[in-house]
Formats: sequence, structure tokens, C-alpha cells
Amino acid sequence: MWKAAISTVTSTLKTQSTLLTATDLVYQQARTTYVLKRKYPVLLNKKGHPKKPLRSKHYVYEVVRNTHHEPQSNIEVVLTSVVEGLGNVGDKVSLKVNKAYNNLLLTGLAVYPTPENEAKYKSAGQSKDLLKYSSPSAANTVQSLSRMMLSVVMNKETPWTIKPWHIKASFRKCGYFVPEEAITIPGTPISGPNMDLEGKEFAVTVTINKQEKVNVRCRLHHWSTEVASRLPYVPEFWKIPTESILPEQASLLETMPKKKTMIKKQ
Repeated sequence: MWKAAISTVTSTLKTQSTLLTATDLVYQQARTTYVLKRKYPVLLNKKGHPKKPLRSKHYVYEVVRNTHHEPQSNIEVVLTSVVEGLGNVGDKVSLKVNKAYNNLLLTGLAVYPTPENEAKYKSAGQSKDLLKYSSPSAANTVQSLSRMMLSVVMNKETPWTIKPWHIKASFRKCGYFVPEEAITIPGTPISGPNMDLEGKEFAVTVTINKQEKVNVRCRLHHWSTEVASRLPYVPEFWKIPTESILPEQASLLETMPKKKTMIKKQ
């Protein structure tokens, strides 16, 4: 009887010790795969003869492929909100691994593209109350145009009136291609040459992809083909405060973003 009791206690202790034993096993895959080849190939053995032992030179290898240093491929994620420069809600974008993890997945701006997530955020992206941009770069374009000061250079001798193509040419000088039909100039004509308008501002409206509208600050300058008639160069003119050409646009220009380097009036 006492032998049966001892065996029962022993089996119980063994079971408990097995359950409480800590293990140091790591089941995570290690990305340290190397593809090698022998520098000195091993000769084939003759049939029926014993295998020849390998020599020292047969243990010299050359690296064919090192997966540890290979660039990782991009991953696809589904956006859960509007991300400037990437897209709208429900859009599937492909990004580098670090950028996708650190900037989107960890912050909750994107999820993995499972069938459930794709269906969920695709329906959410079709909501009428949701702010949607016409293209992934539309938000960045709006922000860039709203903070720029466009220099509009007009002739000092020849009569002129500001037209959309003048604004288009000024944008092209700054590296922006804006079609004329996307430019809306003020209703009040601005004509010259008029030196009273030199260095003053007005605003135009640019429509992006027939959807987003942004007001752009413009500053008027006069230029002459005659070197002697040209106005003196003003360095960093965009830092100098000025007035509005049109009184009806004064309040609009005050509300538009300004550069932090703007010099205050004294």
C-alpha cells in the first residue's frame, strides 16, 4: 500500500516539475540564411570504393547569397484615414517596411490588407461626409501653394492687364505647371504699367483636379528691357510687408498663411 502511495506522489511531482520547468526555446525565425558554394569542388568517388575523406581545402566556401543584407521588399497596407502624399481612406499603398510600420501601422493610420479590412475601409472611404482628396499629392500641393508668394513680373513700358496666362507663366518660372483654365483671377482688372502698384499684392485662386481650391498670394513687379530703366533689385522682397492692390482682397490676404520670416512694420 505504501509503495503505491509513493509511486503516486512521485508521478505527481514529475508532472508538476514538467509543467513548471522554464524553457529557453525561441521560435522566431532568424534571418541569417547564407547560400554558399565550395571553392574547390569535391571529386566523385568510384563506384564500389569507399568514400575519400575531405581535405582542408574542401571546407573553404564562397558566399553566393547573403539574405541578411538583402533589401526587404515593400509591403502593402490599407489606409484607415486620409494621409497626405499617400491617399484616401481604403486606398491600398505599397511602402517600405520601416516606413509602413513606424508611420502608419503603429500610429493606426493603416492596417494589413486582409479581405475583411479591405471591405471595411472600402465602404468607409465611400462615405459622403468624409474629406477626400482628388489625388495622393493633392493635399501637399494645396499646402505648398497656400504658403508660396508668386512673383508676377510685368513690362514697364508696354500696357497690359493681368490675364490667366500671365499667372501661368509666373507659375512655370517657379516650377509649377498650372493650366489657364485652373486659374481664377480677381474680378476687378489689374492694369499697368503703374508704379503705384509696384511691390503690392493680390490673390488668385487655383483649382486642383477640378476639386480642391487654394488661394495663392501674388506680388507685382515691373521689369524693363532697357537696363537703365530697370528698378533697383530688392533682396528678399518677400520678407517686406506690403499692401493689397485691391481693397476687397485685403481681408483675404490677411487670413492667408504668411512666412515666419516676414519683417514686422515699425
